[in-house]
Amino acid sequence: MKAGRTIRKRKREEGIALLIAIFILLLIGVVGIALVISSGTESALAVNYRSSTGVYYAAVAGLEEVRARLRPSAPNYFGATDPGVIPTPLGTCGPVYVLNPLGGEAVTPWDPANPYYDNQFGQEFGAICGGAGALPPSPSPFARSIWNRAPLNGLPIPGPSYKWVRINGVTERSLNMDTCNYDTSLDATLVYYGVAPAPPLAPCNPNPPNLSLNDAGVGSQVLELTALAVLPNGSRKLVQYLVARAPLTLPPFLAALTISGNNGGGGPTFHAPANNAVYAIKGNDYDCNGNPTASPPSIAIGLFGPYTGTSYSADISSTKNGIPSSVGGPPPADPQLSYTGTGAAPDVEYLNTYPTNMESPTQLDAIVTQITQNADVTLPSGSTGAALTPLNMSPTNPLTIVVEGNLDISNWSHDGYGLLLVTGTFTYDPDTTWNGIILVIGQGIVVGSHMQYKQINGAMMVAKTRDAGGNLLAGLGGGFVSFDDNMQGNGIRYSNCWIQRSMPTSGYKILSFHEIPQ
Repeated sequence: MKAGRTIRKRKREEGIALLIAIFILLLIGVVGIALVISSGTESALAVNYRSSTGVYYAAVAGLEEVRARLRPSAPNYFGATDPGVIPTPLGTCGPVYVLNPLGGEAVTPWDPANPYYDNQFGQEFGAICGGAGALPPSPSPFARSIWNRAPLNGLPIPGPSYKWVRINGVTERSLNMDTCNYDTSLDATLVYYGVAPAPPLAPCNPNPPNLSLNDAGVGSQVLELTALAVLPNGSRKLVQYLVARAPLTLPPFLAALTISGNNGGGGPTFHAPANNAVYAIKGNDYDCNGNPTASPPSIAIGLFGPYTGTSYSADISSTKNGIPSSVGGPPPADPQLSYTGTGAAPDVEYLNTYPTNMESPTQLDAIVTQITQNADVTLPSGSTGAALTPLNMSPTNPLTIVVEGNLDISNWSHDGYGLLLVTGTFTYDPDTTWNGIILVIGQGIVVGSHMQYKQINGAMMVAKTRDAGGNLLAGLGGGFVSFDDNMQGNGIRYSNCWIQRSMPTSGYKILSFHEIPQ
């Protein structure tokens, strides 16, 4: 009996191994299918990510190309490759495009029938530029991408796959942002990025010299750059920058003429034309049209840095002695009375409020380096006025020009606009009116000997930071300004307007960045 029960129990357990095997095979199959699906999903995600990343960077490449080409010092500056294509200022409803067609395709973003039509323009500016869904002007002004120009168009590989970049101005209404400190309205005036007013003033700044973000004629116009990139697989991306040139930090201009002190040697030197009764340096403020303003005057000649002996009185006296007290010819009989500013004429003062951190050769040399790195034009030592002629400076196109050494503008009968930095000897000719800022920092030497009747409007600063061998001094040396006795010219007129217009700027700074949903 017992043996029979054992046999029946074993019979009931027959086939369990098969069931276990089938279950395990089923489990392995499910895991395998899950791995295959997961691998496929990850592959698809990787492809999508690669495509999304690729089209994103293609669009950013377009933005960065245009941002670089907006600077006058760029090798492919728009003003050189496509003169006049980008007006100043650039309006909101008159965009300019940079086109990058590949393989002979047509890229016409202003044409609704074109596969690369710019429908975002109407979405953003429709209400401002003619109603909802407004089209860009047809055809719009355009320039070719560097990838469509020699030598890059001859490469065996294609450039980035962006199709176009749109450049346009913006307004408070288009940005939906109030940029004015003096009202709360969103108006249609173009937006500028600046920090100090100067005529002509934007409507939002009625009370100079208060600060304002949005001042035409002071800051840099804010430009909107929008790029469309399309990959061969159809992936599309729209990205957008707001850019503007940011102002650089300069020493303060507390006087019409500022001269550095001495480093244990001779003090600052100033010698005015002894036979010119008209020559004068005035700290009284003048606007950009040459008219006196109601602004408080600045100092005529200001001295800063170390001084000779135990006080600055000796340097002030020697500077005043460089101004003739009388000359032959027409009045004024005493030219010293024409050196006007905050104090009694002749107004020569020590700048007690000058920032101490800017009274060292190291600090001023750092400013020179910063200006040089962001200059519109850099000229070699030994340059003459002939090198300035083709630069096309104008009241609406002031430039930052650096001369790495000596500059002689004798007989250059043109006018200059902007900031001029000379690191060697500056030979000035009053046949030239310079409107803006003149910095002679390095050798700190200014001389002149010609006979004409023009002047400097803005401010001049002369500082000796290097010795004759070009080595940086341990302390400031005495700046040297000496004109020939028979030199003519009207001198220097302080003008906050021209100072502000001539402030150097950096490259185009990115103020904001975002992707636009498609």
